[in-house]
Amino acid sequence: MYDEIKRIPFEGAKSKNPFAFRYYDKDRVIAGKKMSDHLRFAMSWWHTCNAGGTDMFGGETIDKSFGLSGMELARAKVDFAFELMQKLGIEFYCFHDVDVAPEGETLAESVKNLEEIVDYLLKKQNETGIKPLWVTANMFGSKTFMAGAATSPNADVFAIAAGKVKAGIDAAIKLGAPGYVFWGGREGYDTLINTDVALELDNLGKFLTLARDYGRAKGFKGDFYIEPKPKEPTKHQYDFDVATCANFLRTYGLTDDFKMNVEANHATLAGHTFQHELRMAAVNGLFGSIDANQGDMLLGWDTDQFPTNVYDTTLCMYEVIKAGGFTNGGLNFDAKARRQSNTFEDILLCYIAGMDAFALGLIKACELINDGRIDRFIAERYASYNDGIGRSMREGRETLESLAAYAAELKGVVPQSGRQEYLESVVNDVLFSGV
Repeated sequence: MYDEIKRIPFEGAKSKNPFAFRYYDKDRVIAGKKMSDHLRFAMSWWHTCNAGGTDMFGGETIDKSFGLSGMELARAKVDFAFELMQKLGIEFYCFHDVDVAPEGETLAESVKNLEEIVDYLLKKQNETGIKPLWVTANMFGSKTFMAGAATSPNADVFAIAAGKVKAGIDAAIKLGAPGYVFWGGREGYDTLINTDVALELDNLGKFLTLARDYGRAKGFKGDFYIEPKPKEPTKHQYDFDVATCANFLRTYGLTDDFKMNVEANHATLAGHTFQHELRMAAVNGLFGSIDANQGDMLLGWDTDQFPTNVYDTTLCMYEVIKAGGFTNGGLNFDAKARRQSNTFEDILLCYIAGMDAFALGLIKACELINDGRIDRFIAERYASYNDGIGRSMREGRETLESLAAYAAELKGVVPQSGRQEYLESVVNDVLFSGV
């Protein structure tokens, strides 16, 4: 497919070559690790190999059928995907079961197709060293799941979903994936007048518990992930945001095995910033992996654009570094070329743009941390909790009565300025110093 392009080189910031990296130098050591180890880029199978540029108003603008169908097409897409990843230097990929193998008329037929393609994927992995970052099952596209999968009112649907997840976990184990993702898709409701919310939540908790128990029994040692999303397609989704999911996992005793797969575009749909969701995952001990993309603030749906906003990538990597970096997770480009970017060259250009944006974000995030002004300001802002009454309260030596007595005669207490604008200028200074 890309015979004229051998491998995307790193040429530095002054390069004008569109098929070269300006910032992503995979072997560059920064903050004690190679850039590739910090970022752990992954290719999304559904967008890269399957998406044809459709939207709700129009059909495909790029043909990814390669003139084939069925299992022949599935194998051809494996060849295409591994060629693309090798040229980009991407070491991981992510997929739903139906992304890589055609569905059959029964669950058994679908699983057979998946197992055949998994064997072919394993062959390619052994040749290249590329492997999955995580695996998942599509339990939202089929009519079967129109009212949910684990939260479906139909127990047969629950069983089919369980069969798909079993096959997905088996594939993750065979391929050596360090993660398995649950995106709720249609796990939620549109109206309360036809919904038993308590039963649906209990069923979802039971479903995740069964999946966890099966995976651990079969030797899966990686992370299970929940991917929060507030809406689209379901109006009220049970996985609204990180805080909602954290509460759910605690309720059903799953926090030891599950972490968060945070998507940038899902954060904005929930009314949050990307960095907010990452921070909430970290402070709850649930930071795991990232779906790297961006939305369009003028459009109200999940546009899944390749991330090119360096403010966002910088603040994202700032949170990742502060959280201790990735363990089993990474940056999966859950992103697709725009409808009008409809050539195979555009796919390469999209990945180059996204990888460079995150590489520059990593560089600037490290500079922001090393600069120290933000950390020093925050430490000074909360200094009253390090001694005196603040420290005593934090150490559990105060009661409501003792605090009230302490406060009774206080006068003229004025909280210090938050200096938001100054700190935003610090970010600008780090991003653009030397301009």
